[in-house]
Amino acid sequence: MYALMATAVALIVAPQVSFPQSPVTTEQIALRWMHVVAGVIWIGTLYFNNLALTPALKALDPPVRAKVFPGLMSRAMWWFRWSALVTVIAGLRYFWMILAADARNAGDPSLALKWFGEWLLVWLVAFALIWPFQLPRAGILDSAWTRAIAIGAIAIAASWAALAVNANPQSSNAHLSIAIGGGMGLLMLLNAWGIIWRAQKKLIRWMRAAADQGAPMPPEAAHFMRWAFLASRAGFWMSFPMLFFMAAAEHYPFLGGVAK
Repeated sequence: MYALMATAVALIVAPQVSFPQSPVTTEQIALRWMHVVAGVIWIGTLYFNNLALTPALKALDPPVRAKVFPGLMSRAMWWFRWSALVTVIAGLRYFWMILAADARNAGDPSLALKWFGEWLLVWLVAFALIWPFQLPRAGILDSAWTRAIAIGAIAIAASWAALAVNANPQSSNAHLSIAIGGGMGLLMLLNAWGIIWRAQKKLIRWMRAAADQGAPMPPEAAHFMRWAFLASRAGFWMSFPMLFFMAAAEHYPFLGGVAK
């Protein structure tokens, strides 16, 4: 009697677990999990660098900064750049699966490659256009407002272009939202590897030599420090619309079915 009652209670209380058997579904959840975990590390490091680490390092005396900077930034940059790469690679694979599904729904599987190629071209051109506005400048070109307006205008134009080249009655909200959010994530990745890491590894080497050997910092150190700061700050601000559109892909369906 007690055994029957225990069995009945267990059947009522215990959750009914049924894992999907589709390999596609399994791959998608694995990709999303990798994307989210790596993305948390990436964005968390980006926010820590901008909100806490950079102001703290600026407040240190140069000899102290030279001792602290190499070890701290070496570790921070390792996690920053590799988590960024894993985030984007997993995201691109997931994005491709969405493109392929929308292309099949549109009756033309070849659309997936067309959409992806045009999307990639739009954001690579955007990165090339943004590049000059992240360089250390003098005069009005060094104004935060000049940089913000220029970079913002380019990002908005690229977002509009990404929607235009991916628009189709069968394009899902996830497809179009990721076309924008993922594009901004690609810009941030290119910044991380193409600017921030290139500048930081020079600064790490120079500061290590200053701390260990008493070598003077080269004159160009200020240029690379400013360059890394500007690119990191651009990525910091881009992360906010990027996160909105990535979340909107599944939770705020306002772009689905946009047609040319």
